[in-house]
Amino acid sequence: QVQLVESGGGLVQAGDSLRLSCAASGRTFSTFAMGWFRQAPGKEREFVAAIRWSGGFTYYVDSVKGRFTISRDNAKNTVFLQMNSLKPEDTAVYYCAASTRYIGSFYSQQNYNHWGQGTQVTVSS
Repeated sequence: QVQLVESGGGLVQAGDSLRLSCAASGRTFSTFAMGWFRQAPGKEREFVAAIRWSGGFTYYVDSVKGRFTISRDNAKNTVFLQMNSLKPEDTAVYYCAASTRYIGSFYSQQNYNHWGQGTQVTVSS
């Protein structure tokens, strides 16, 4: 099992930055990929970004490209989401996810088998 704990959410103004962290513990040696998803009120949870643990390849949804950066610290088993130029439409609960098996698509939440509890990000206009 892998346990995920997110931190770093909060209330900011449009144009501000936040950095989310997700610390993984447990059987982290088997992590294949980690990602961030978000769910806004009244909407379905959507993919935001992902990183392949080996090689560090990254993937983003178009709406955050150029503003968000996902990165990892292998030694600390932690993944980060640096969010710049935040917009009100980025307001959502952000969830960290991990896959401990090979996945063909990093964009599908069904491919991730471990999830954090989520952290709220609110961007005011």
